[in-house]
Amino acid sequence: MAMDHTVKVILGSIAFATFWLLAVFPAIPFLPVGRTAGSLLGAMLMVVFRVLTPDQAYAAIDLPILGLLFGTMVVSVYLERADMFKYLGKVLSWRSKGAKDLICRVCLISAISSAFFTNDTSCVVLTEFVLKIARQHNLPPRPFLLALASSANIGSSATPIGNPQNLVIAVQSKIPFGEFVVGILPAMLVGVVVNALIILILYWKLLSVQKDEEDPSSEIVADEVVLSHRFSPARLSHTQIPSLNSPEWESRLDSMNANVETQRSVSSKENEIHRSHSALTESARISDASSLKREEGFSSKSLNSMDKQKESVSLPSSEEKEHWSTKWRRIAWKCCVYLVTIGMLVALLMGLNMSWTAVTAALALVVLDFKDAQPCLEKVSYSLLVFFCGMFMTVDGFNKTGLPSAFWDFMEPHAQIDRVSGTVVLALVILYLSNLASNVPTVLLLGARVAASAAAISPMEEKRAWLLLAWISTVAGNLSLLGSAANLIVCEQARRTPQLSYNLSFWNHLKFGVPSTLIVTAIGLVLIK
Repeated sequence: MAMDHTVKVILGSIAFATFWLLAVFPAIPFLPVGRTAGSLLGAMLMVVFRVLTPDQAYAAIDLPILGLLFGTMVVSVYLERADMFKYLGKVLSWRSKGAKDLICRVCLISAISSAFFTNDTSCVVLTEFVLKIARQHNLPPRPFLLALASSANIGSSATPIGNPQNLVIAVQSKIPFGEFVVGILPAMLVGVVVNALIILILYWKLLSVQKDEEDPSSEIVADEVVLSHRFSPARLSHTQIPSLNSPEWESRLDSMNANVETQRSVSSKENEIHRSHSALTESARISDASSLKREEGFSSKSLNSMDKQKESVSLPSSEEKEHWSTKWRRIAWKCCVYLVTIGMLVALLMGLNMSWTAVTAALALVVLDFKDAQPCLEKVSYSLLVFFCGMFMTVDGFNKTGLPSAFWDFMEPHAQIDRVSGTVVLALVILYLSNLASNVPTVLLLGARVAASAAAISPMEEKRAWLLLAWISTVAGNLSLLGSAANLIVCEQARRTPQLSYNLSFWNHLKFGVPSTLIVTAIGLVLIK
């Protein structure tokens, strides 16, 4: 028996509202189950409410997107093991010329790493290091954390593997990897520069405070003490014992010496003659024995000394060989990881299947590691993959209610991208929905409809519509702290970092996020053709 359309709309809306509530507020007091469980709960409600059949729910899962996401996460794990992010961190502090120079470096490194290793991965790895750099140079952490999160979002827009919504757009639009990069790269580069300028303008006074003129080495030592020192020798208590040269001890010794001096003078003369005679006989006997022992022990001592010298030479040599062997194996393995990663990027640029390319690169790294892969595979965020499965089902069910289509039918006449006003309206709609319902659900809900509307104009406009959707939905994450997972990662990582914790509040982020998002979004509307 078919369900009444009105009932289907109401039940489907309830299921989607449950998903949205737990996705945006994962620790809500009356149901603190988290985002992943919330997405599965929304999918289950879609099936229980008969908005979707079980077969339709399974069919809604986009396996190519999951494969691409899994492959890039495994590659990122091996790149982290190969010290890629450690080297990126060293670039941040190498020959730094002050606070403003550090801000520019953070923006650049964050954007580049996010474009190839996803924005979430870059934020997880670089947040603590950025905090250390800020604390080491006596600088406020806030502008550096904002630079890291916002530049990671902007930089990730340049490639299909930079963030989850770009993965969805790349798979659904079938735009080749190279064309995707060429289409968005100019806007990304200008956007990163403008975003850095906005941070410098807003926090110019904070960044202009002169730090104390200290030896750079002393700053590094102080930073290490903050990180790892467990006790202070200055706090050790010492027992107060009078000095041996003090008057108190001298008086005690004088009294003791006066008592025994008379006894020593009586017996000294008697013992003197006996000692001199015994000393002469004993010295003659010892000299004879020592001469024999010297002759007999010369050869054995010389041989033992030679053996010890040989051992001292041979043992370091074997240890050194083992050390160099291990070091060169490590270097060779790192080179293999980098070469496989470069090969994956080249294959993506050549237009090969993105999902299978990423999975192949991941398995190649597993084989080259020649170890049990479980420790590395355990670092993959399987909860994120499960979250995507539930989200695909929930969004597909909400689409079947007809509400997204009705909303787009109302907005479509005002959001034609062949007009400037229409492009601005489309950008505002995507900005609003990306912060209301998150960017990936927004792309899933509106992507096909926006592209179909643009395709009615021309194929070039369809491609531009997909690229604009990728740009706007990604930059929209900078509007508020809840707009992007990368923002939340930076906030949580900064709050939980031992000894260096910093709380990046919602309002502090919003004061920077609103002007940055609007200006950078406008740059993309002009440059993306």
